[in-house]
Amino acid sequence: PQILSFIVIAGRISISLIPMTSLVGNKATAARRLTALASHLSSVRHASSLKGSKTAWVMKNLSEVDCGESTSPRSLHGKTLFITGASRGIGLAIGLRAAREGANVAIAAKTITPHPKLPGTIFTAAEEINKAGGRGLALEVDVRDESSVQNAVDACVKEFGGIDILINNASAISLTPTEATDMKRYDLMHHINTRGTFLCSKVCLPHLKKSANAHILNISPPLNMESKWFGPHVAYTMAKYGMSMCVLGMAEEYKGIVGVNSLWPRTAIATAAVQNLLGGGEVVRASRTPEIMADAAWHVLTRTQQTCSGNFFMDDEVLASEGVTDLTKYNVDPSVPQTELTPDFFC
Repeated sequence: PQILSFIVIAGRISISLIPMTSLVGNKATAARRLTALASHLSSVRHASSLKGSKTAWVMKNLSEVDCGESTSPRSLHGKTLFITGASRGIGLAIGLRAAREGANVAIAAKTITPHPKLPGTIFTAAEEINKAGGRGLALEVDVRDESSVQNAVDACVKEFGGIDILINNASAISLTPTEATDMKRYDLMHHINTRGTFLCSKVCLPHLKKSANAHILNISPPLNMESKWFGPHVAYTMAKYGMSMCVLGMAEEYKGIVGVNSLWPRTAIATAAVQNLLGGGEVVRASRTPEIMADAAWHVLTRTQQTCSGNFFMDDEVLASEGVTDLTKYNVDPSVPQTELTPDFFC
């Protein structure tokens, strides 16, 4: 059974089918989460014209849904995650969220020595994973190099016995217009973002197919072919959309075998890239922390591969579908109103 959810954020309507078995264990929980979802619908900007009809629809149909009973709690305990670019930022946050439940986390990244402008190395990240309650494995990996990826995947499987989840998080960014984009930077973005995602997925898939609930999650934006998303930085958009096209194709190719989805933030996220390249302290202050992406990822990765695949998720929409609508705790600066947070450049 599925619930049709209507979420309106910043004037856009998101309509999605939410599998009840991936959300709830009983009708009481369903009522709580759908009430929160209806409340979210009612409170977001520009939703007033839809509030009555859509909220009423959601609540009316709750009584007609057979929610069933959950056979096991949603958890990443004992799961093995292979996360690229996980020495810091969103990748590390996803790893730490899983580690708190006792997951194994392979930190697949390039940084092995401290950098003056970039916090963390693969070794410090693995240490954080261990302290959080998981098992960390530091792997020096260049996602552009096939042998480097293969060796890292082999080491992960040898250490943990398999791979359940791949997070394609490694990415290069340059928000430059066409004439200002040198080809070395163009190649870097395409080799890391698109080729690296395809390569890591290709090498991990033989192991993912052996998992009881396998997932690939790409940190990439929804596919939207409006020219406004390309004009300011066509090279970068092409490289990120390449990651999302991997979702579109692989979700179909591995339907029912591996869940393949993308996840993207609604707002700027306080990462080293934002601090160093995308506006500095003022933008960071009006950003959310990487933990919002980590929590949203957890909700996606603990859904079943059969019912959760081929989606282009936004972090706030995932959380709203799970009953989480107060996102203030994710603000870098809690005093900044939600409406004044810096939007992501694909939103």
